[in-house]
Amino acid sequence: MTFTIAAPHLKTQPKTQPKTQLKPLQQDFSVRFTYDVHFTQRLFDTDNPLLADVLTQIKTSSTQVFVVVDSGVAQAHPQLVSQIKAYARRYSEAITLVAEPLIVPGGEIVKQSAEWVEKIQDAVNRTAICRHSYVMAIGGGAVLDMAGYAAATAHRGVRLIRVPTTVLAQNDSGVGVKNGINAFGKKNFLGAFAPPTLVFNDFDFLKALGDRDWRSGIPEAVKVALIKDADFFSFIETSASALDRRNMEAMKELVYRCAKHHVEHIGGYGDPFEKGSSRPLDFGHWAAHRLEHLTDYALRHGEAVAIGIALDSTYSYLQGHLDIDSWQRILSTLQTLGFELYVPELSSYLNHPSHPDSIFRGLSEFREHLGGELTIMLLKAIGVGFEVHAVDFDVYRQAIALLQES
Repeated sequence: MTFTIAAPHLKTQPKTQPKTQLKPLQQDFSVRFTYDVHFTQRLFDTDNPLLADVLTQIKTSSTQVFVVVDSGVAQAHPQLVSQIKAYARRYSEAITLVAEPLIVPGGEIVKQSAEWVEKIQDAVNRTAICRHSYVMAIGGGAVLDMAGYAAATAHRGVRLIRVPTTVLAQNDSGVGVKNGINAFGKKNFLGAFAPPTLVFNDFDFLKALGDRDWRSGIPEAVKVALIKDADFFSFIETSASALDRRNMEAMKELVYRCAKHHVEHIGGYGDPFEKGSSRPLDFGHWAAHRLEHLTDYALRHGEAVAIGIALDSTYSYLQGHLDIDSWQRILSTLQTLGFELYVPELSSYLNHPSHPDSIFRGLSEFREHLGGELTIMLLKAIGVGFEVHAVDFDVYRQAIALLQES
C-alpha cells in the first residue's frame, strides 16, 4: 500500500502593515480650593452664632457633623461636649450631630498607629454620613493631623472642619493642607494633602494650656518671621518676655500674623501639595523631626523646632551667611521665650552620620520625604531665607558644639 503526502500549496503572505501610532492623551486641569480661617472666642457659646452662620452660608446638601475631641481638651474643658450638644440644639437648622463625640488621645500618641484613623472611618460608615457631611476635629495639631487623614480617606474625602486648640495648631498646622500619621519610625509617613472646609481659631482654648504647650507654638512664628518678615521677628523679640508671661493680647497678635503668613504661603507660593523639592516653611525642621523621634517624643514639636532653628541659624552664621548680631538676636529671643537650645540627642553619633541614632539621619529622611534633591532653608539675614542643596557635616558639628556651650 502506498501513501502519498501532497505538498501544501504555499501562498505569498502580504507584508505586515505598520500599526497606527496612537497619540498620548494629555490630561490638564486645576482644582480650586477656598477655605476661611475665622478668629473668635467662645465658639460653642449659644450666644455666638458664628459657626452656625458660616455653615448656613456654605449651603451644602448636608448638615450632618461627626465630632472628634482631643482628650486633653475634653479634660481641660469638662463642659465642652454638653456645650456642643446644646449648640447643635440651638442651631439645628445648621448642625445635626450624627453620634456622640468621639474622644481620642491627645498628643503624638494618637498618630503612632492607624487605630484612631480606623475608628473615625468606622464611625463615618456606621452613621452613613456622605461626602457633603463634616468631620469636625477639635484639638491639638496631632489630633487634627490624624482626624484630617481619616476624613480625607473616608469616601475619598469627607469635609473637614478644624477647631485648633493649641498655639501650634492655630498658627501653623491647623490652617494648612497636610494631614497624616506616623509610621515606620518616621513622622507623617502616611498622609494626604486635603484642605479643610473651615478653620475656627478660638482663643479661649489657649487659656487652659500648660506652659509647655503655650510656649511650644511660638517657634513656628519665629520660623516664618526669620525667613519672611523682619518686622514680625522684631515684634516677637520685643514681646518675648510678655509671651513668656502668657500675655493673651501678644499671643493673639502672634497667632494671627503667623497664620496669615502660612495661609498666604500655601496659596501663593505655587506648590501647596509639595510637588517640588522645596519646603521653605520647614526652616529648622529637618533636625526637629529627627529630635522628636530620638527623644521618643519627649520633646514637644515646638521645643524641637526651637532647637532646629537655633542649629540652622548657627550653621548659617558659621558659613558666613548671617552676621553675628543677627545670630545672637535669634538665640537670645529663643532663650527669653523659655527654650533650651541643646539636648544630648543632638550630639549622638555625630561622626557616624548613617547611624540610626545620628541627628544627621534627619537630612536623608527630609530629602526622602520631599523627594528629589536635598533642599534646606538657611538665613542670609533676619527676614531673608535662601536654599542650599548640600551641607557640611563638620560645620554642623561646630554649630552643635556652640549650642552645647550656650
